[in-house]
Order: sequence, then structure tokens, then C-alpha cells
Amino acid sequence: MTAELRPTRRMLMGPGPSDVHDRVLRALSAPVLGHLDPEFLALMDGIQQMLRGLFKTENRMTMPMSGTGSAGMETCFVNLLEPGDAAVIGVNGVFGGRMAEVSERCGATVTKVEAPWGQIVPEDAMIETIRRVKPKVVGLVHAETSTGAWQPVEAIAAAAREVDALLILDCVTSLGGCPVEIDAWGVDAAYSGTQKCLSCPPGLAPVTLGDRAMAAVAARKHKVQSWYLDLSLLANYWGGERAYHHTAPISMNYGLYEALRMVFEEGIEARHARHRLHHEALYAGLQQIGIGLANQEGHRLPMLNPVEVPAGIDEASVRKELLERHNIEVGAGLGPLKGKVWRVGIMGASCSANHVALFLSALENALRSRGAKVGAGAAAAAMQHLEAAETAAR
Repeated sequence: MTAELRPTRRMLMGPGPSDVHDRVLRALSAPVLGHLDPEFLALMDGIQQMLRGLFKTENRMTMPMSGTGSAGMETCFVNLLEPGDAAVIGVNGVFGGRMAEVSERCGATVTKVEAPWGQIVPEDAMIETIRRVKPKVVGLVHAETSTGAWQPVEAIAAAAREVDALLILDCVTSLGGCPVEIDAWGVDAAYSGTQKCLSCPPGLAPVTLGDRAMAAVAARKHKVQSWYLDLSLLANYWGGERAYHHTAPISMNYGLYEALRMVFEEGIEARHARHRLHHEALYAGLQQIGIGLANQEGHRLPMLNPVEVPAGIDEASVRKELLERHNIEVGAGLGPLKGKVWRVGIMGASCSANHVALFLSALENALRSRGAKVGAGAAAAAMQHLEAAETAAR
């Protein structure tokens, strides 16, 4: 007989998923309703209302797709691109690269505007390329999870509008952790995931599409290549008719509903400030022991920190020790950053003084035991930063 399921309770401080609050876990265990039950339909209305508030949009087509964040990406691209269309994609990490790959699979001709990993995609290069290519779609990653780069959006969105292009924005890591202003920035389509700053398990992908984007869906010459992700069909379920399309993941929607309630109880701006403050505390602790961050200063995401690995240190052995001795999970570097950074997430329920202090203390000890020349007092420096901020706010 197979063993009973008893997962270890970890401190999830990698690039996602983040820790899930007990309130969300309780919501996931609530009795299952049918996907057309009047109670569930009312819950759908609440989810849509809260997602519009979080995305800062009035878009009618705002809903959680059944699938992870990558399903949100595919939803936007497969609905807005047809074979032969042109796309301009900003690539400065894994997820910009994935945007380009998905666009090519849609049959689009893709022009990449690339930047070194850890840097933002230069606005002037994106704008020049958009004006020259005049694409149907522009793809941009707001928060690059592989590097922690925080991309400016507004000027690029304005350039896309100049040539009547549709801007798709990846907000998987940013939504709920830093400002996302879909309507004010002029973004036509955006997607996110539940497992980052919303602190819900992976499994749903919030998306939002404006009137220009939905007009493009309606004007398609070919059917959307994915029946499951076809928004012209899904609109009949998430729109006013609530007509059957597929069986929605009921329990995951319960979890998202409760996670969104917690966001609005805290307040969106307060939540953003919490992520920023604990990022600053983490950085203060790292500086105390002589460790830096491997992304562009001035464009660093609060919630995803690429922590530099000191020379001569086997980063994988440190991650293993953090997991096995302290139950702390952090992520490895990807692509050109493989072996050079730890990706440390402080997102949602994982964004707390306790998480920051325990990680810094465990990291400092692990490095010192390996002979790394690091300073002392990382956790204390982080706590001093938090205490100073609390005193200043009184």
C-alpha cells in the first residue's frame, strides 16, 4: 500500500510558488459545487470584480484561465496572433524568450529586441523597432522572473498605440506585489498566475483583455488554434450567459477568491509597500555580509531577488543545505545566470520579517561553513532596517 500523503511544510522563498496562507488552504477544502451552480456563478462574479480592481482595469473580459501562468501567456498570444502576423517581443530572460516561442508557434513573424539578462529591455530600442516593423502584437515582460528585472511599460505601450499594435504584458510575478495599471498604461492584454504574489497554489492564470484586443479576436480570419483557450468561446461562460464551456476547477477558484479577499483587506498599496520594504530589508542584510544582487539597479523587482553567489561557492550545495536543514526553498539561476545566482522570492505570504531573517541567517551560516569570506550580522541588519522603517512611519 502506498504511503499517506504528508508533504513537508517548507518556507517557499524561490521564484514561485510562494507560501499559501491557511485561509486559502481552508478555502481549497470547502465543499465542491457544480460549475453552473448559482452559488459558484456568484463567486465567479466576485472573482472578476476583484481581478478588475487588482489589474486596475474596466475590461469586461477579465477572468482566471484554467491553467498555470503559461496558459495565460498562450491565451493572449493564440487569440491575438494569426499566421503571417508580425510580432515584436522584448527578450531579456526566460519568459520573454517564451513569448517569442509561442508567437512563432502561432505562425507569426517575430522580431526580438534583446537585452542582457538582468537588464531591462531598452525603451528606445523597443520603440524604434515597433515604429519600423509596425507589428500586430508587441510582447513585453513586466516582471522577468528569471532575472528580477522590472520593466518600464508606459512609453512602449504608447509607441504600440501609435502604430495600432496590441500590447501584451506578462504580469505573472508583478500582480499583487508592485503597481500594475492596465488602463492607465494603455495595455491591451495581460496575464498573471496565482502562485506568486497572490499566494494561491498554481493552477489558474488571471487574464484581462480590453476592447481593442477583443475586437481583434472577433475579426480573426482563422479559428483560434486552441479550442480550450479560445476567448470567443470562453466569453460565453465568463460573460453574462454563463454557458458551459468546460468544467472549471472549482476548488482552485475558491482559493483564488479567498486570496483576492486578503489582498483587498490589506489594501493594494499597502501590499505593494510591504513587498518593497522587505526587499529593502533583504538587500540591507545581503550588503552587511558583502553580497550583491545581479540585476540592474533602479529596475529591481521587490519580490524576486537574484542573489549573487560568492566566488568559489557551489550554489547547488547551499540550496540543498537550506532545504534539508532549514526547510527553506530558493531557486537556482537559469540560462546565463545558472550557477551564478540564487533566485530568492519574497512574495505574498512569503514576504515577512520572519522569512527574511531566517533566510539570511541560514545563508550566512552556510557560506561561512564553506569558507566564504563574508561578513556577519545579515539578519540583524535586515531587522534594523525594518525597525527603522516602522519608527519612521509612526
